Amino acid sequence: MRSEQIWVEPVGTVIVARIRGKPTAEMLRECERRVLELARDTQQIRVLYDALELEPPDMELVLLQKQLDSDKKENLGSGSLRTAILVPNTRIAYLARIAFGHAGEANYRVFYNEFAAALAWLESPAG
Repeated sequence: MRSEQIWVEPVGTVIVARIRGKPTAEMLRECERRVLELARDTQQIRVLYDALELEPPDMELVLLQKQLDSDKKENLGSGSLRTAILVPNTRIAYLARIAFGHAGEANYRVFYNEFAAALAWLESPAG
């Protein structure tokens, strides 16, 4: 795994997670491990997934991300985890909605190429 394919860092009050290229199960697990670790260490509940340079993953990986996201919410014990997903196109948006969307979930949102809008939504009061 090339380390430049995954980048997870706190940026202000938001954890930003970037994945580039063709994702693998190992990459997704490592990214979620880092997000979970940072969320615990910083007490941040806002996460921005930057998928602008992500190649479309296989459905198997989309379903793995869905499970990892569910596990993360259980581990954090937080129903108020806010997640923004930054995508380049409708195909990645559709896959992101499968991976992160939950019925009735109001704490996630997909943004098309709008980094500033995604950050603004994450930093706005939940309501």
